[in-house]
Amino acid sequence: MKNTKHPNDYDAVFEAEDYLYFYEEHITPEASEKQVDFLVEYLELKKSMKILDLACGHGRHTNRLVQHGYDVVGLDKSKDFLKEARKRAKKFGVDPKYMQGDMRELYFKEDFDRIILMFTAFGYFDDEENLQVLKNVNSALKPGGLFCFDIMNRDYIQKNFLPYIVSEKNGDLMIDRNSFDSETGCLHNRRIVIRNGQRKDKPFLLRLYNPTEIKMWLQKANFKVENIYSNWEGEDLQQDSRRMILIAKKEEV
Repeated sequence: MKNTKHPNDYDAVFEAEDYLYFYEEHITPEASEKQVDFLVEYLELKKSMKILDLACGHGRHTNRLVQHGYDVVGLDKSKDFLKEARKRAKKFGVDPKYMQGDMRELYFKEDFDRIILMFTAFGYFDDEENLQVLKNVNSALKPGGLFCFDIMNRDYIQKNFLPYIVSEKNGDLMIDRNSFDSETGCLHNRRIVIRNGQRKDKPFLLRLYNPTEIKMWLQKANFKVENIYSNWEGEDLQQDSRRMILIAKKEEV
């Protein structure tokens, strides 16, 4: 099998200032509320449950869930995102527990009833590390606990592949130069950001999965897939679904 290693620069890709500058207008408060409503209903959340928001970013789900009365821990690798999450928590009138950590190195043992991993935050490592992430999530869940994450559907991306995507805001540019390796399932993005006349290179790899494959990977990590949805309205996965929202249950030994 080909090596899926790639010169990722995660600190650059997830640099909070640039990331929020280009993406935040696409992740509106209305969209975030809809996603929280989905989580409450489809994960059957109860106030007594303990929830981990893995790769919580700037806290848009953690802060809202805590505002609704849920016990949530937000964890992210980026100090800048966590700083922003704490800042925004004050606007929600909440004070969640935020922690810095790497999803590849979680040390929780059956601490959580539910774990969420939102907005294509899974798949940025090689196959071995991606599987380790799933195993870490499984280890952190209590028996019978649920895991929800959303990713792009490889079948859709292959069919509708775009080699170049240019986003412009206030004269600044984010240029995605994409190639896809069908053998490894990896999308290679040689991203360039140009802001205030300065160029930044932010290359990254994203492992894509189709529904059959991601089910197999979850089984390797001792999960059983409960449902796969195509959107936050809870519609079932379709042949032409762009995204997959998965809910998987930790198998009880």
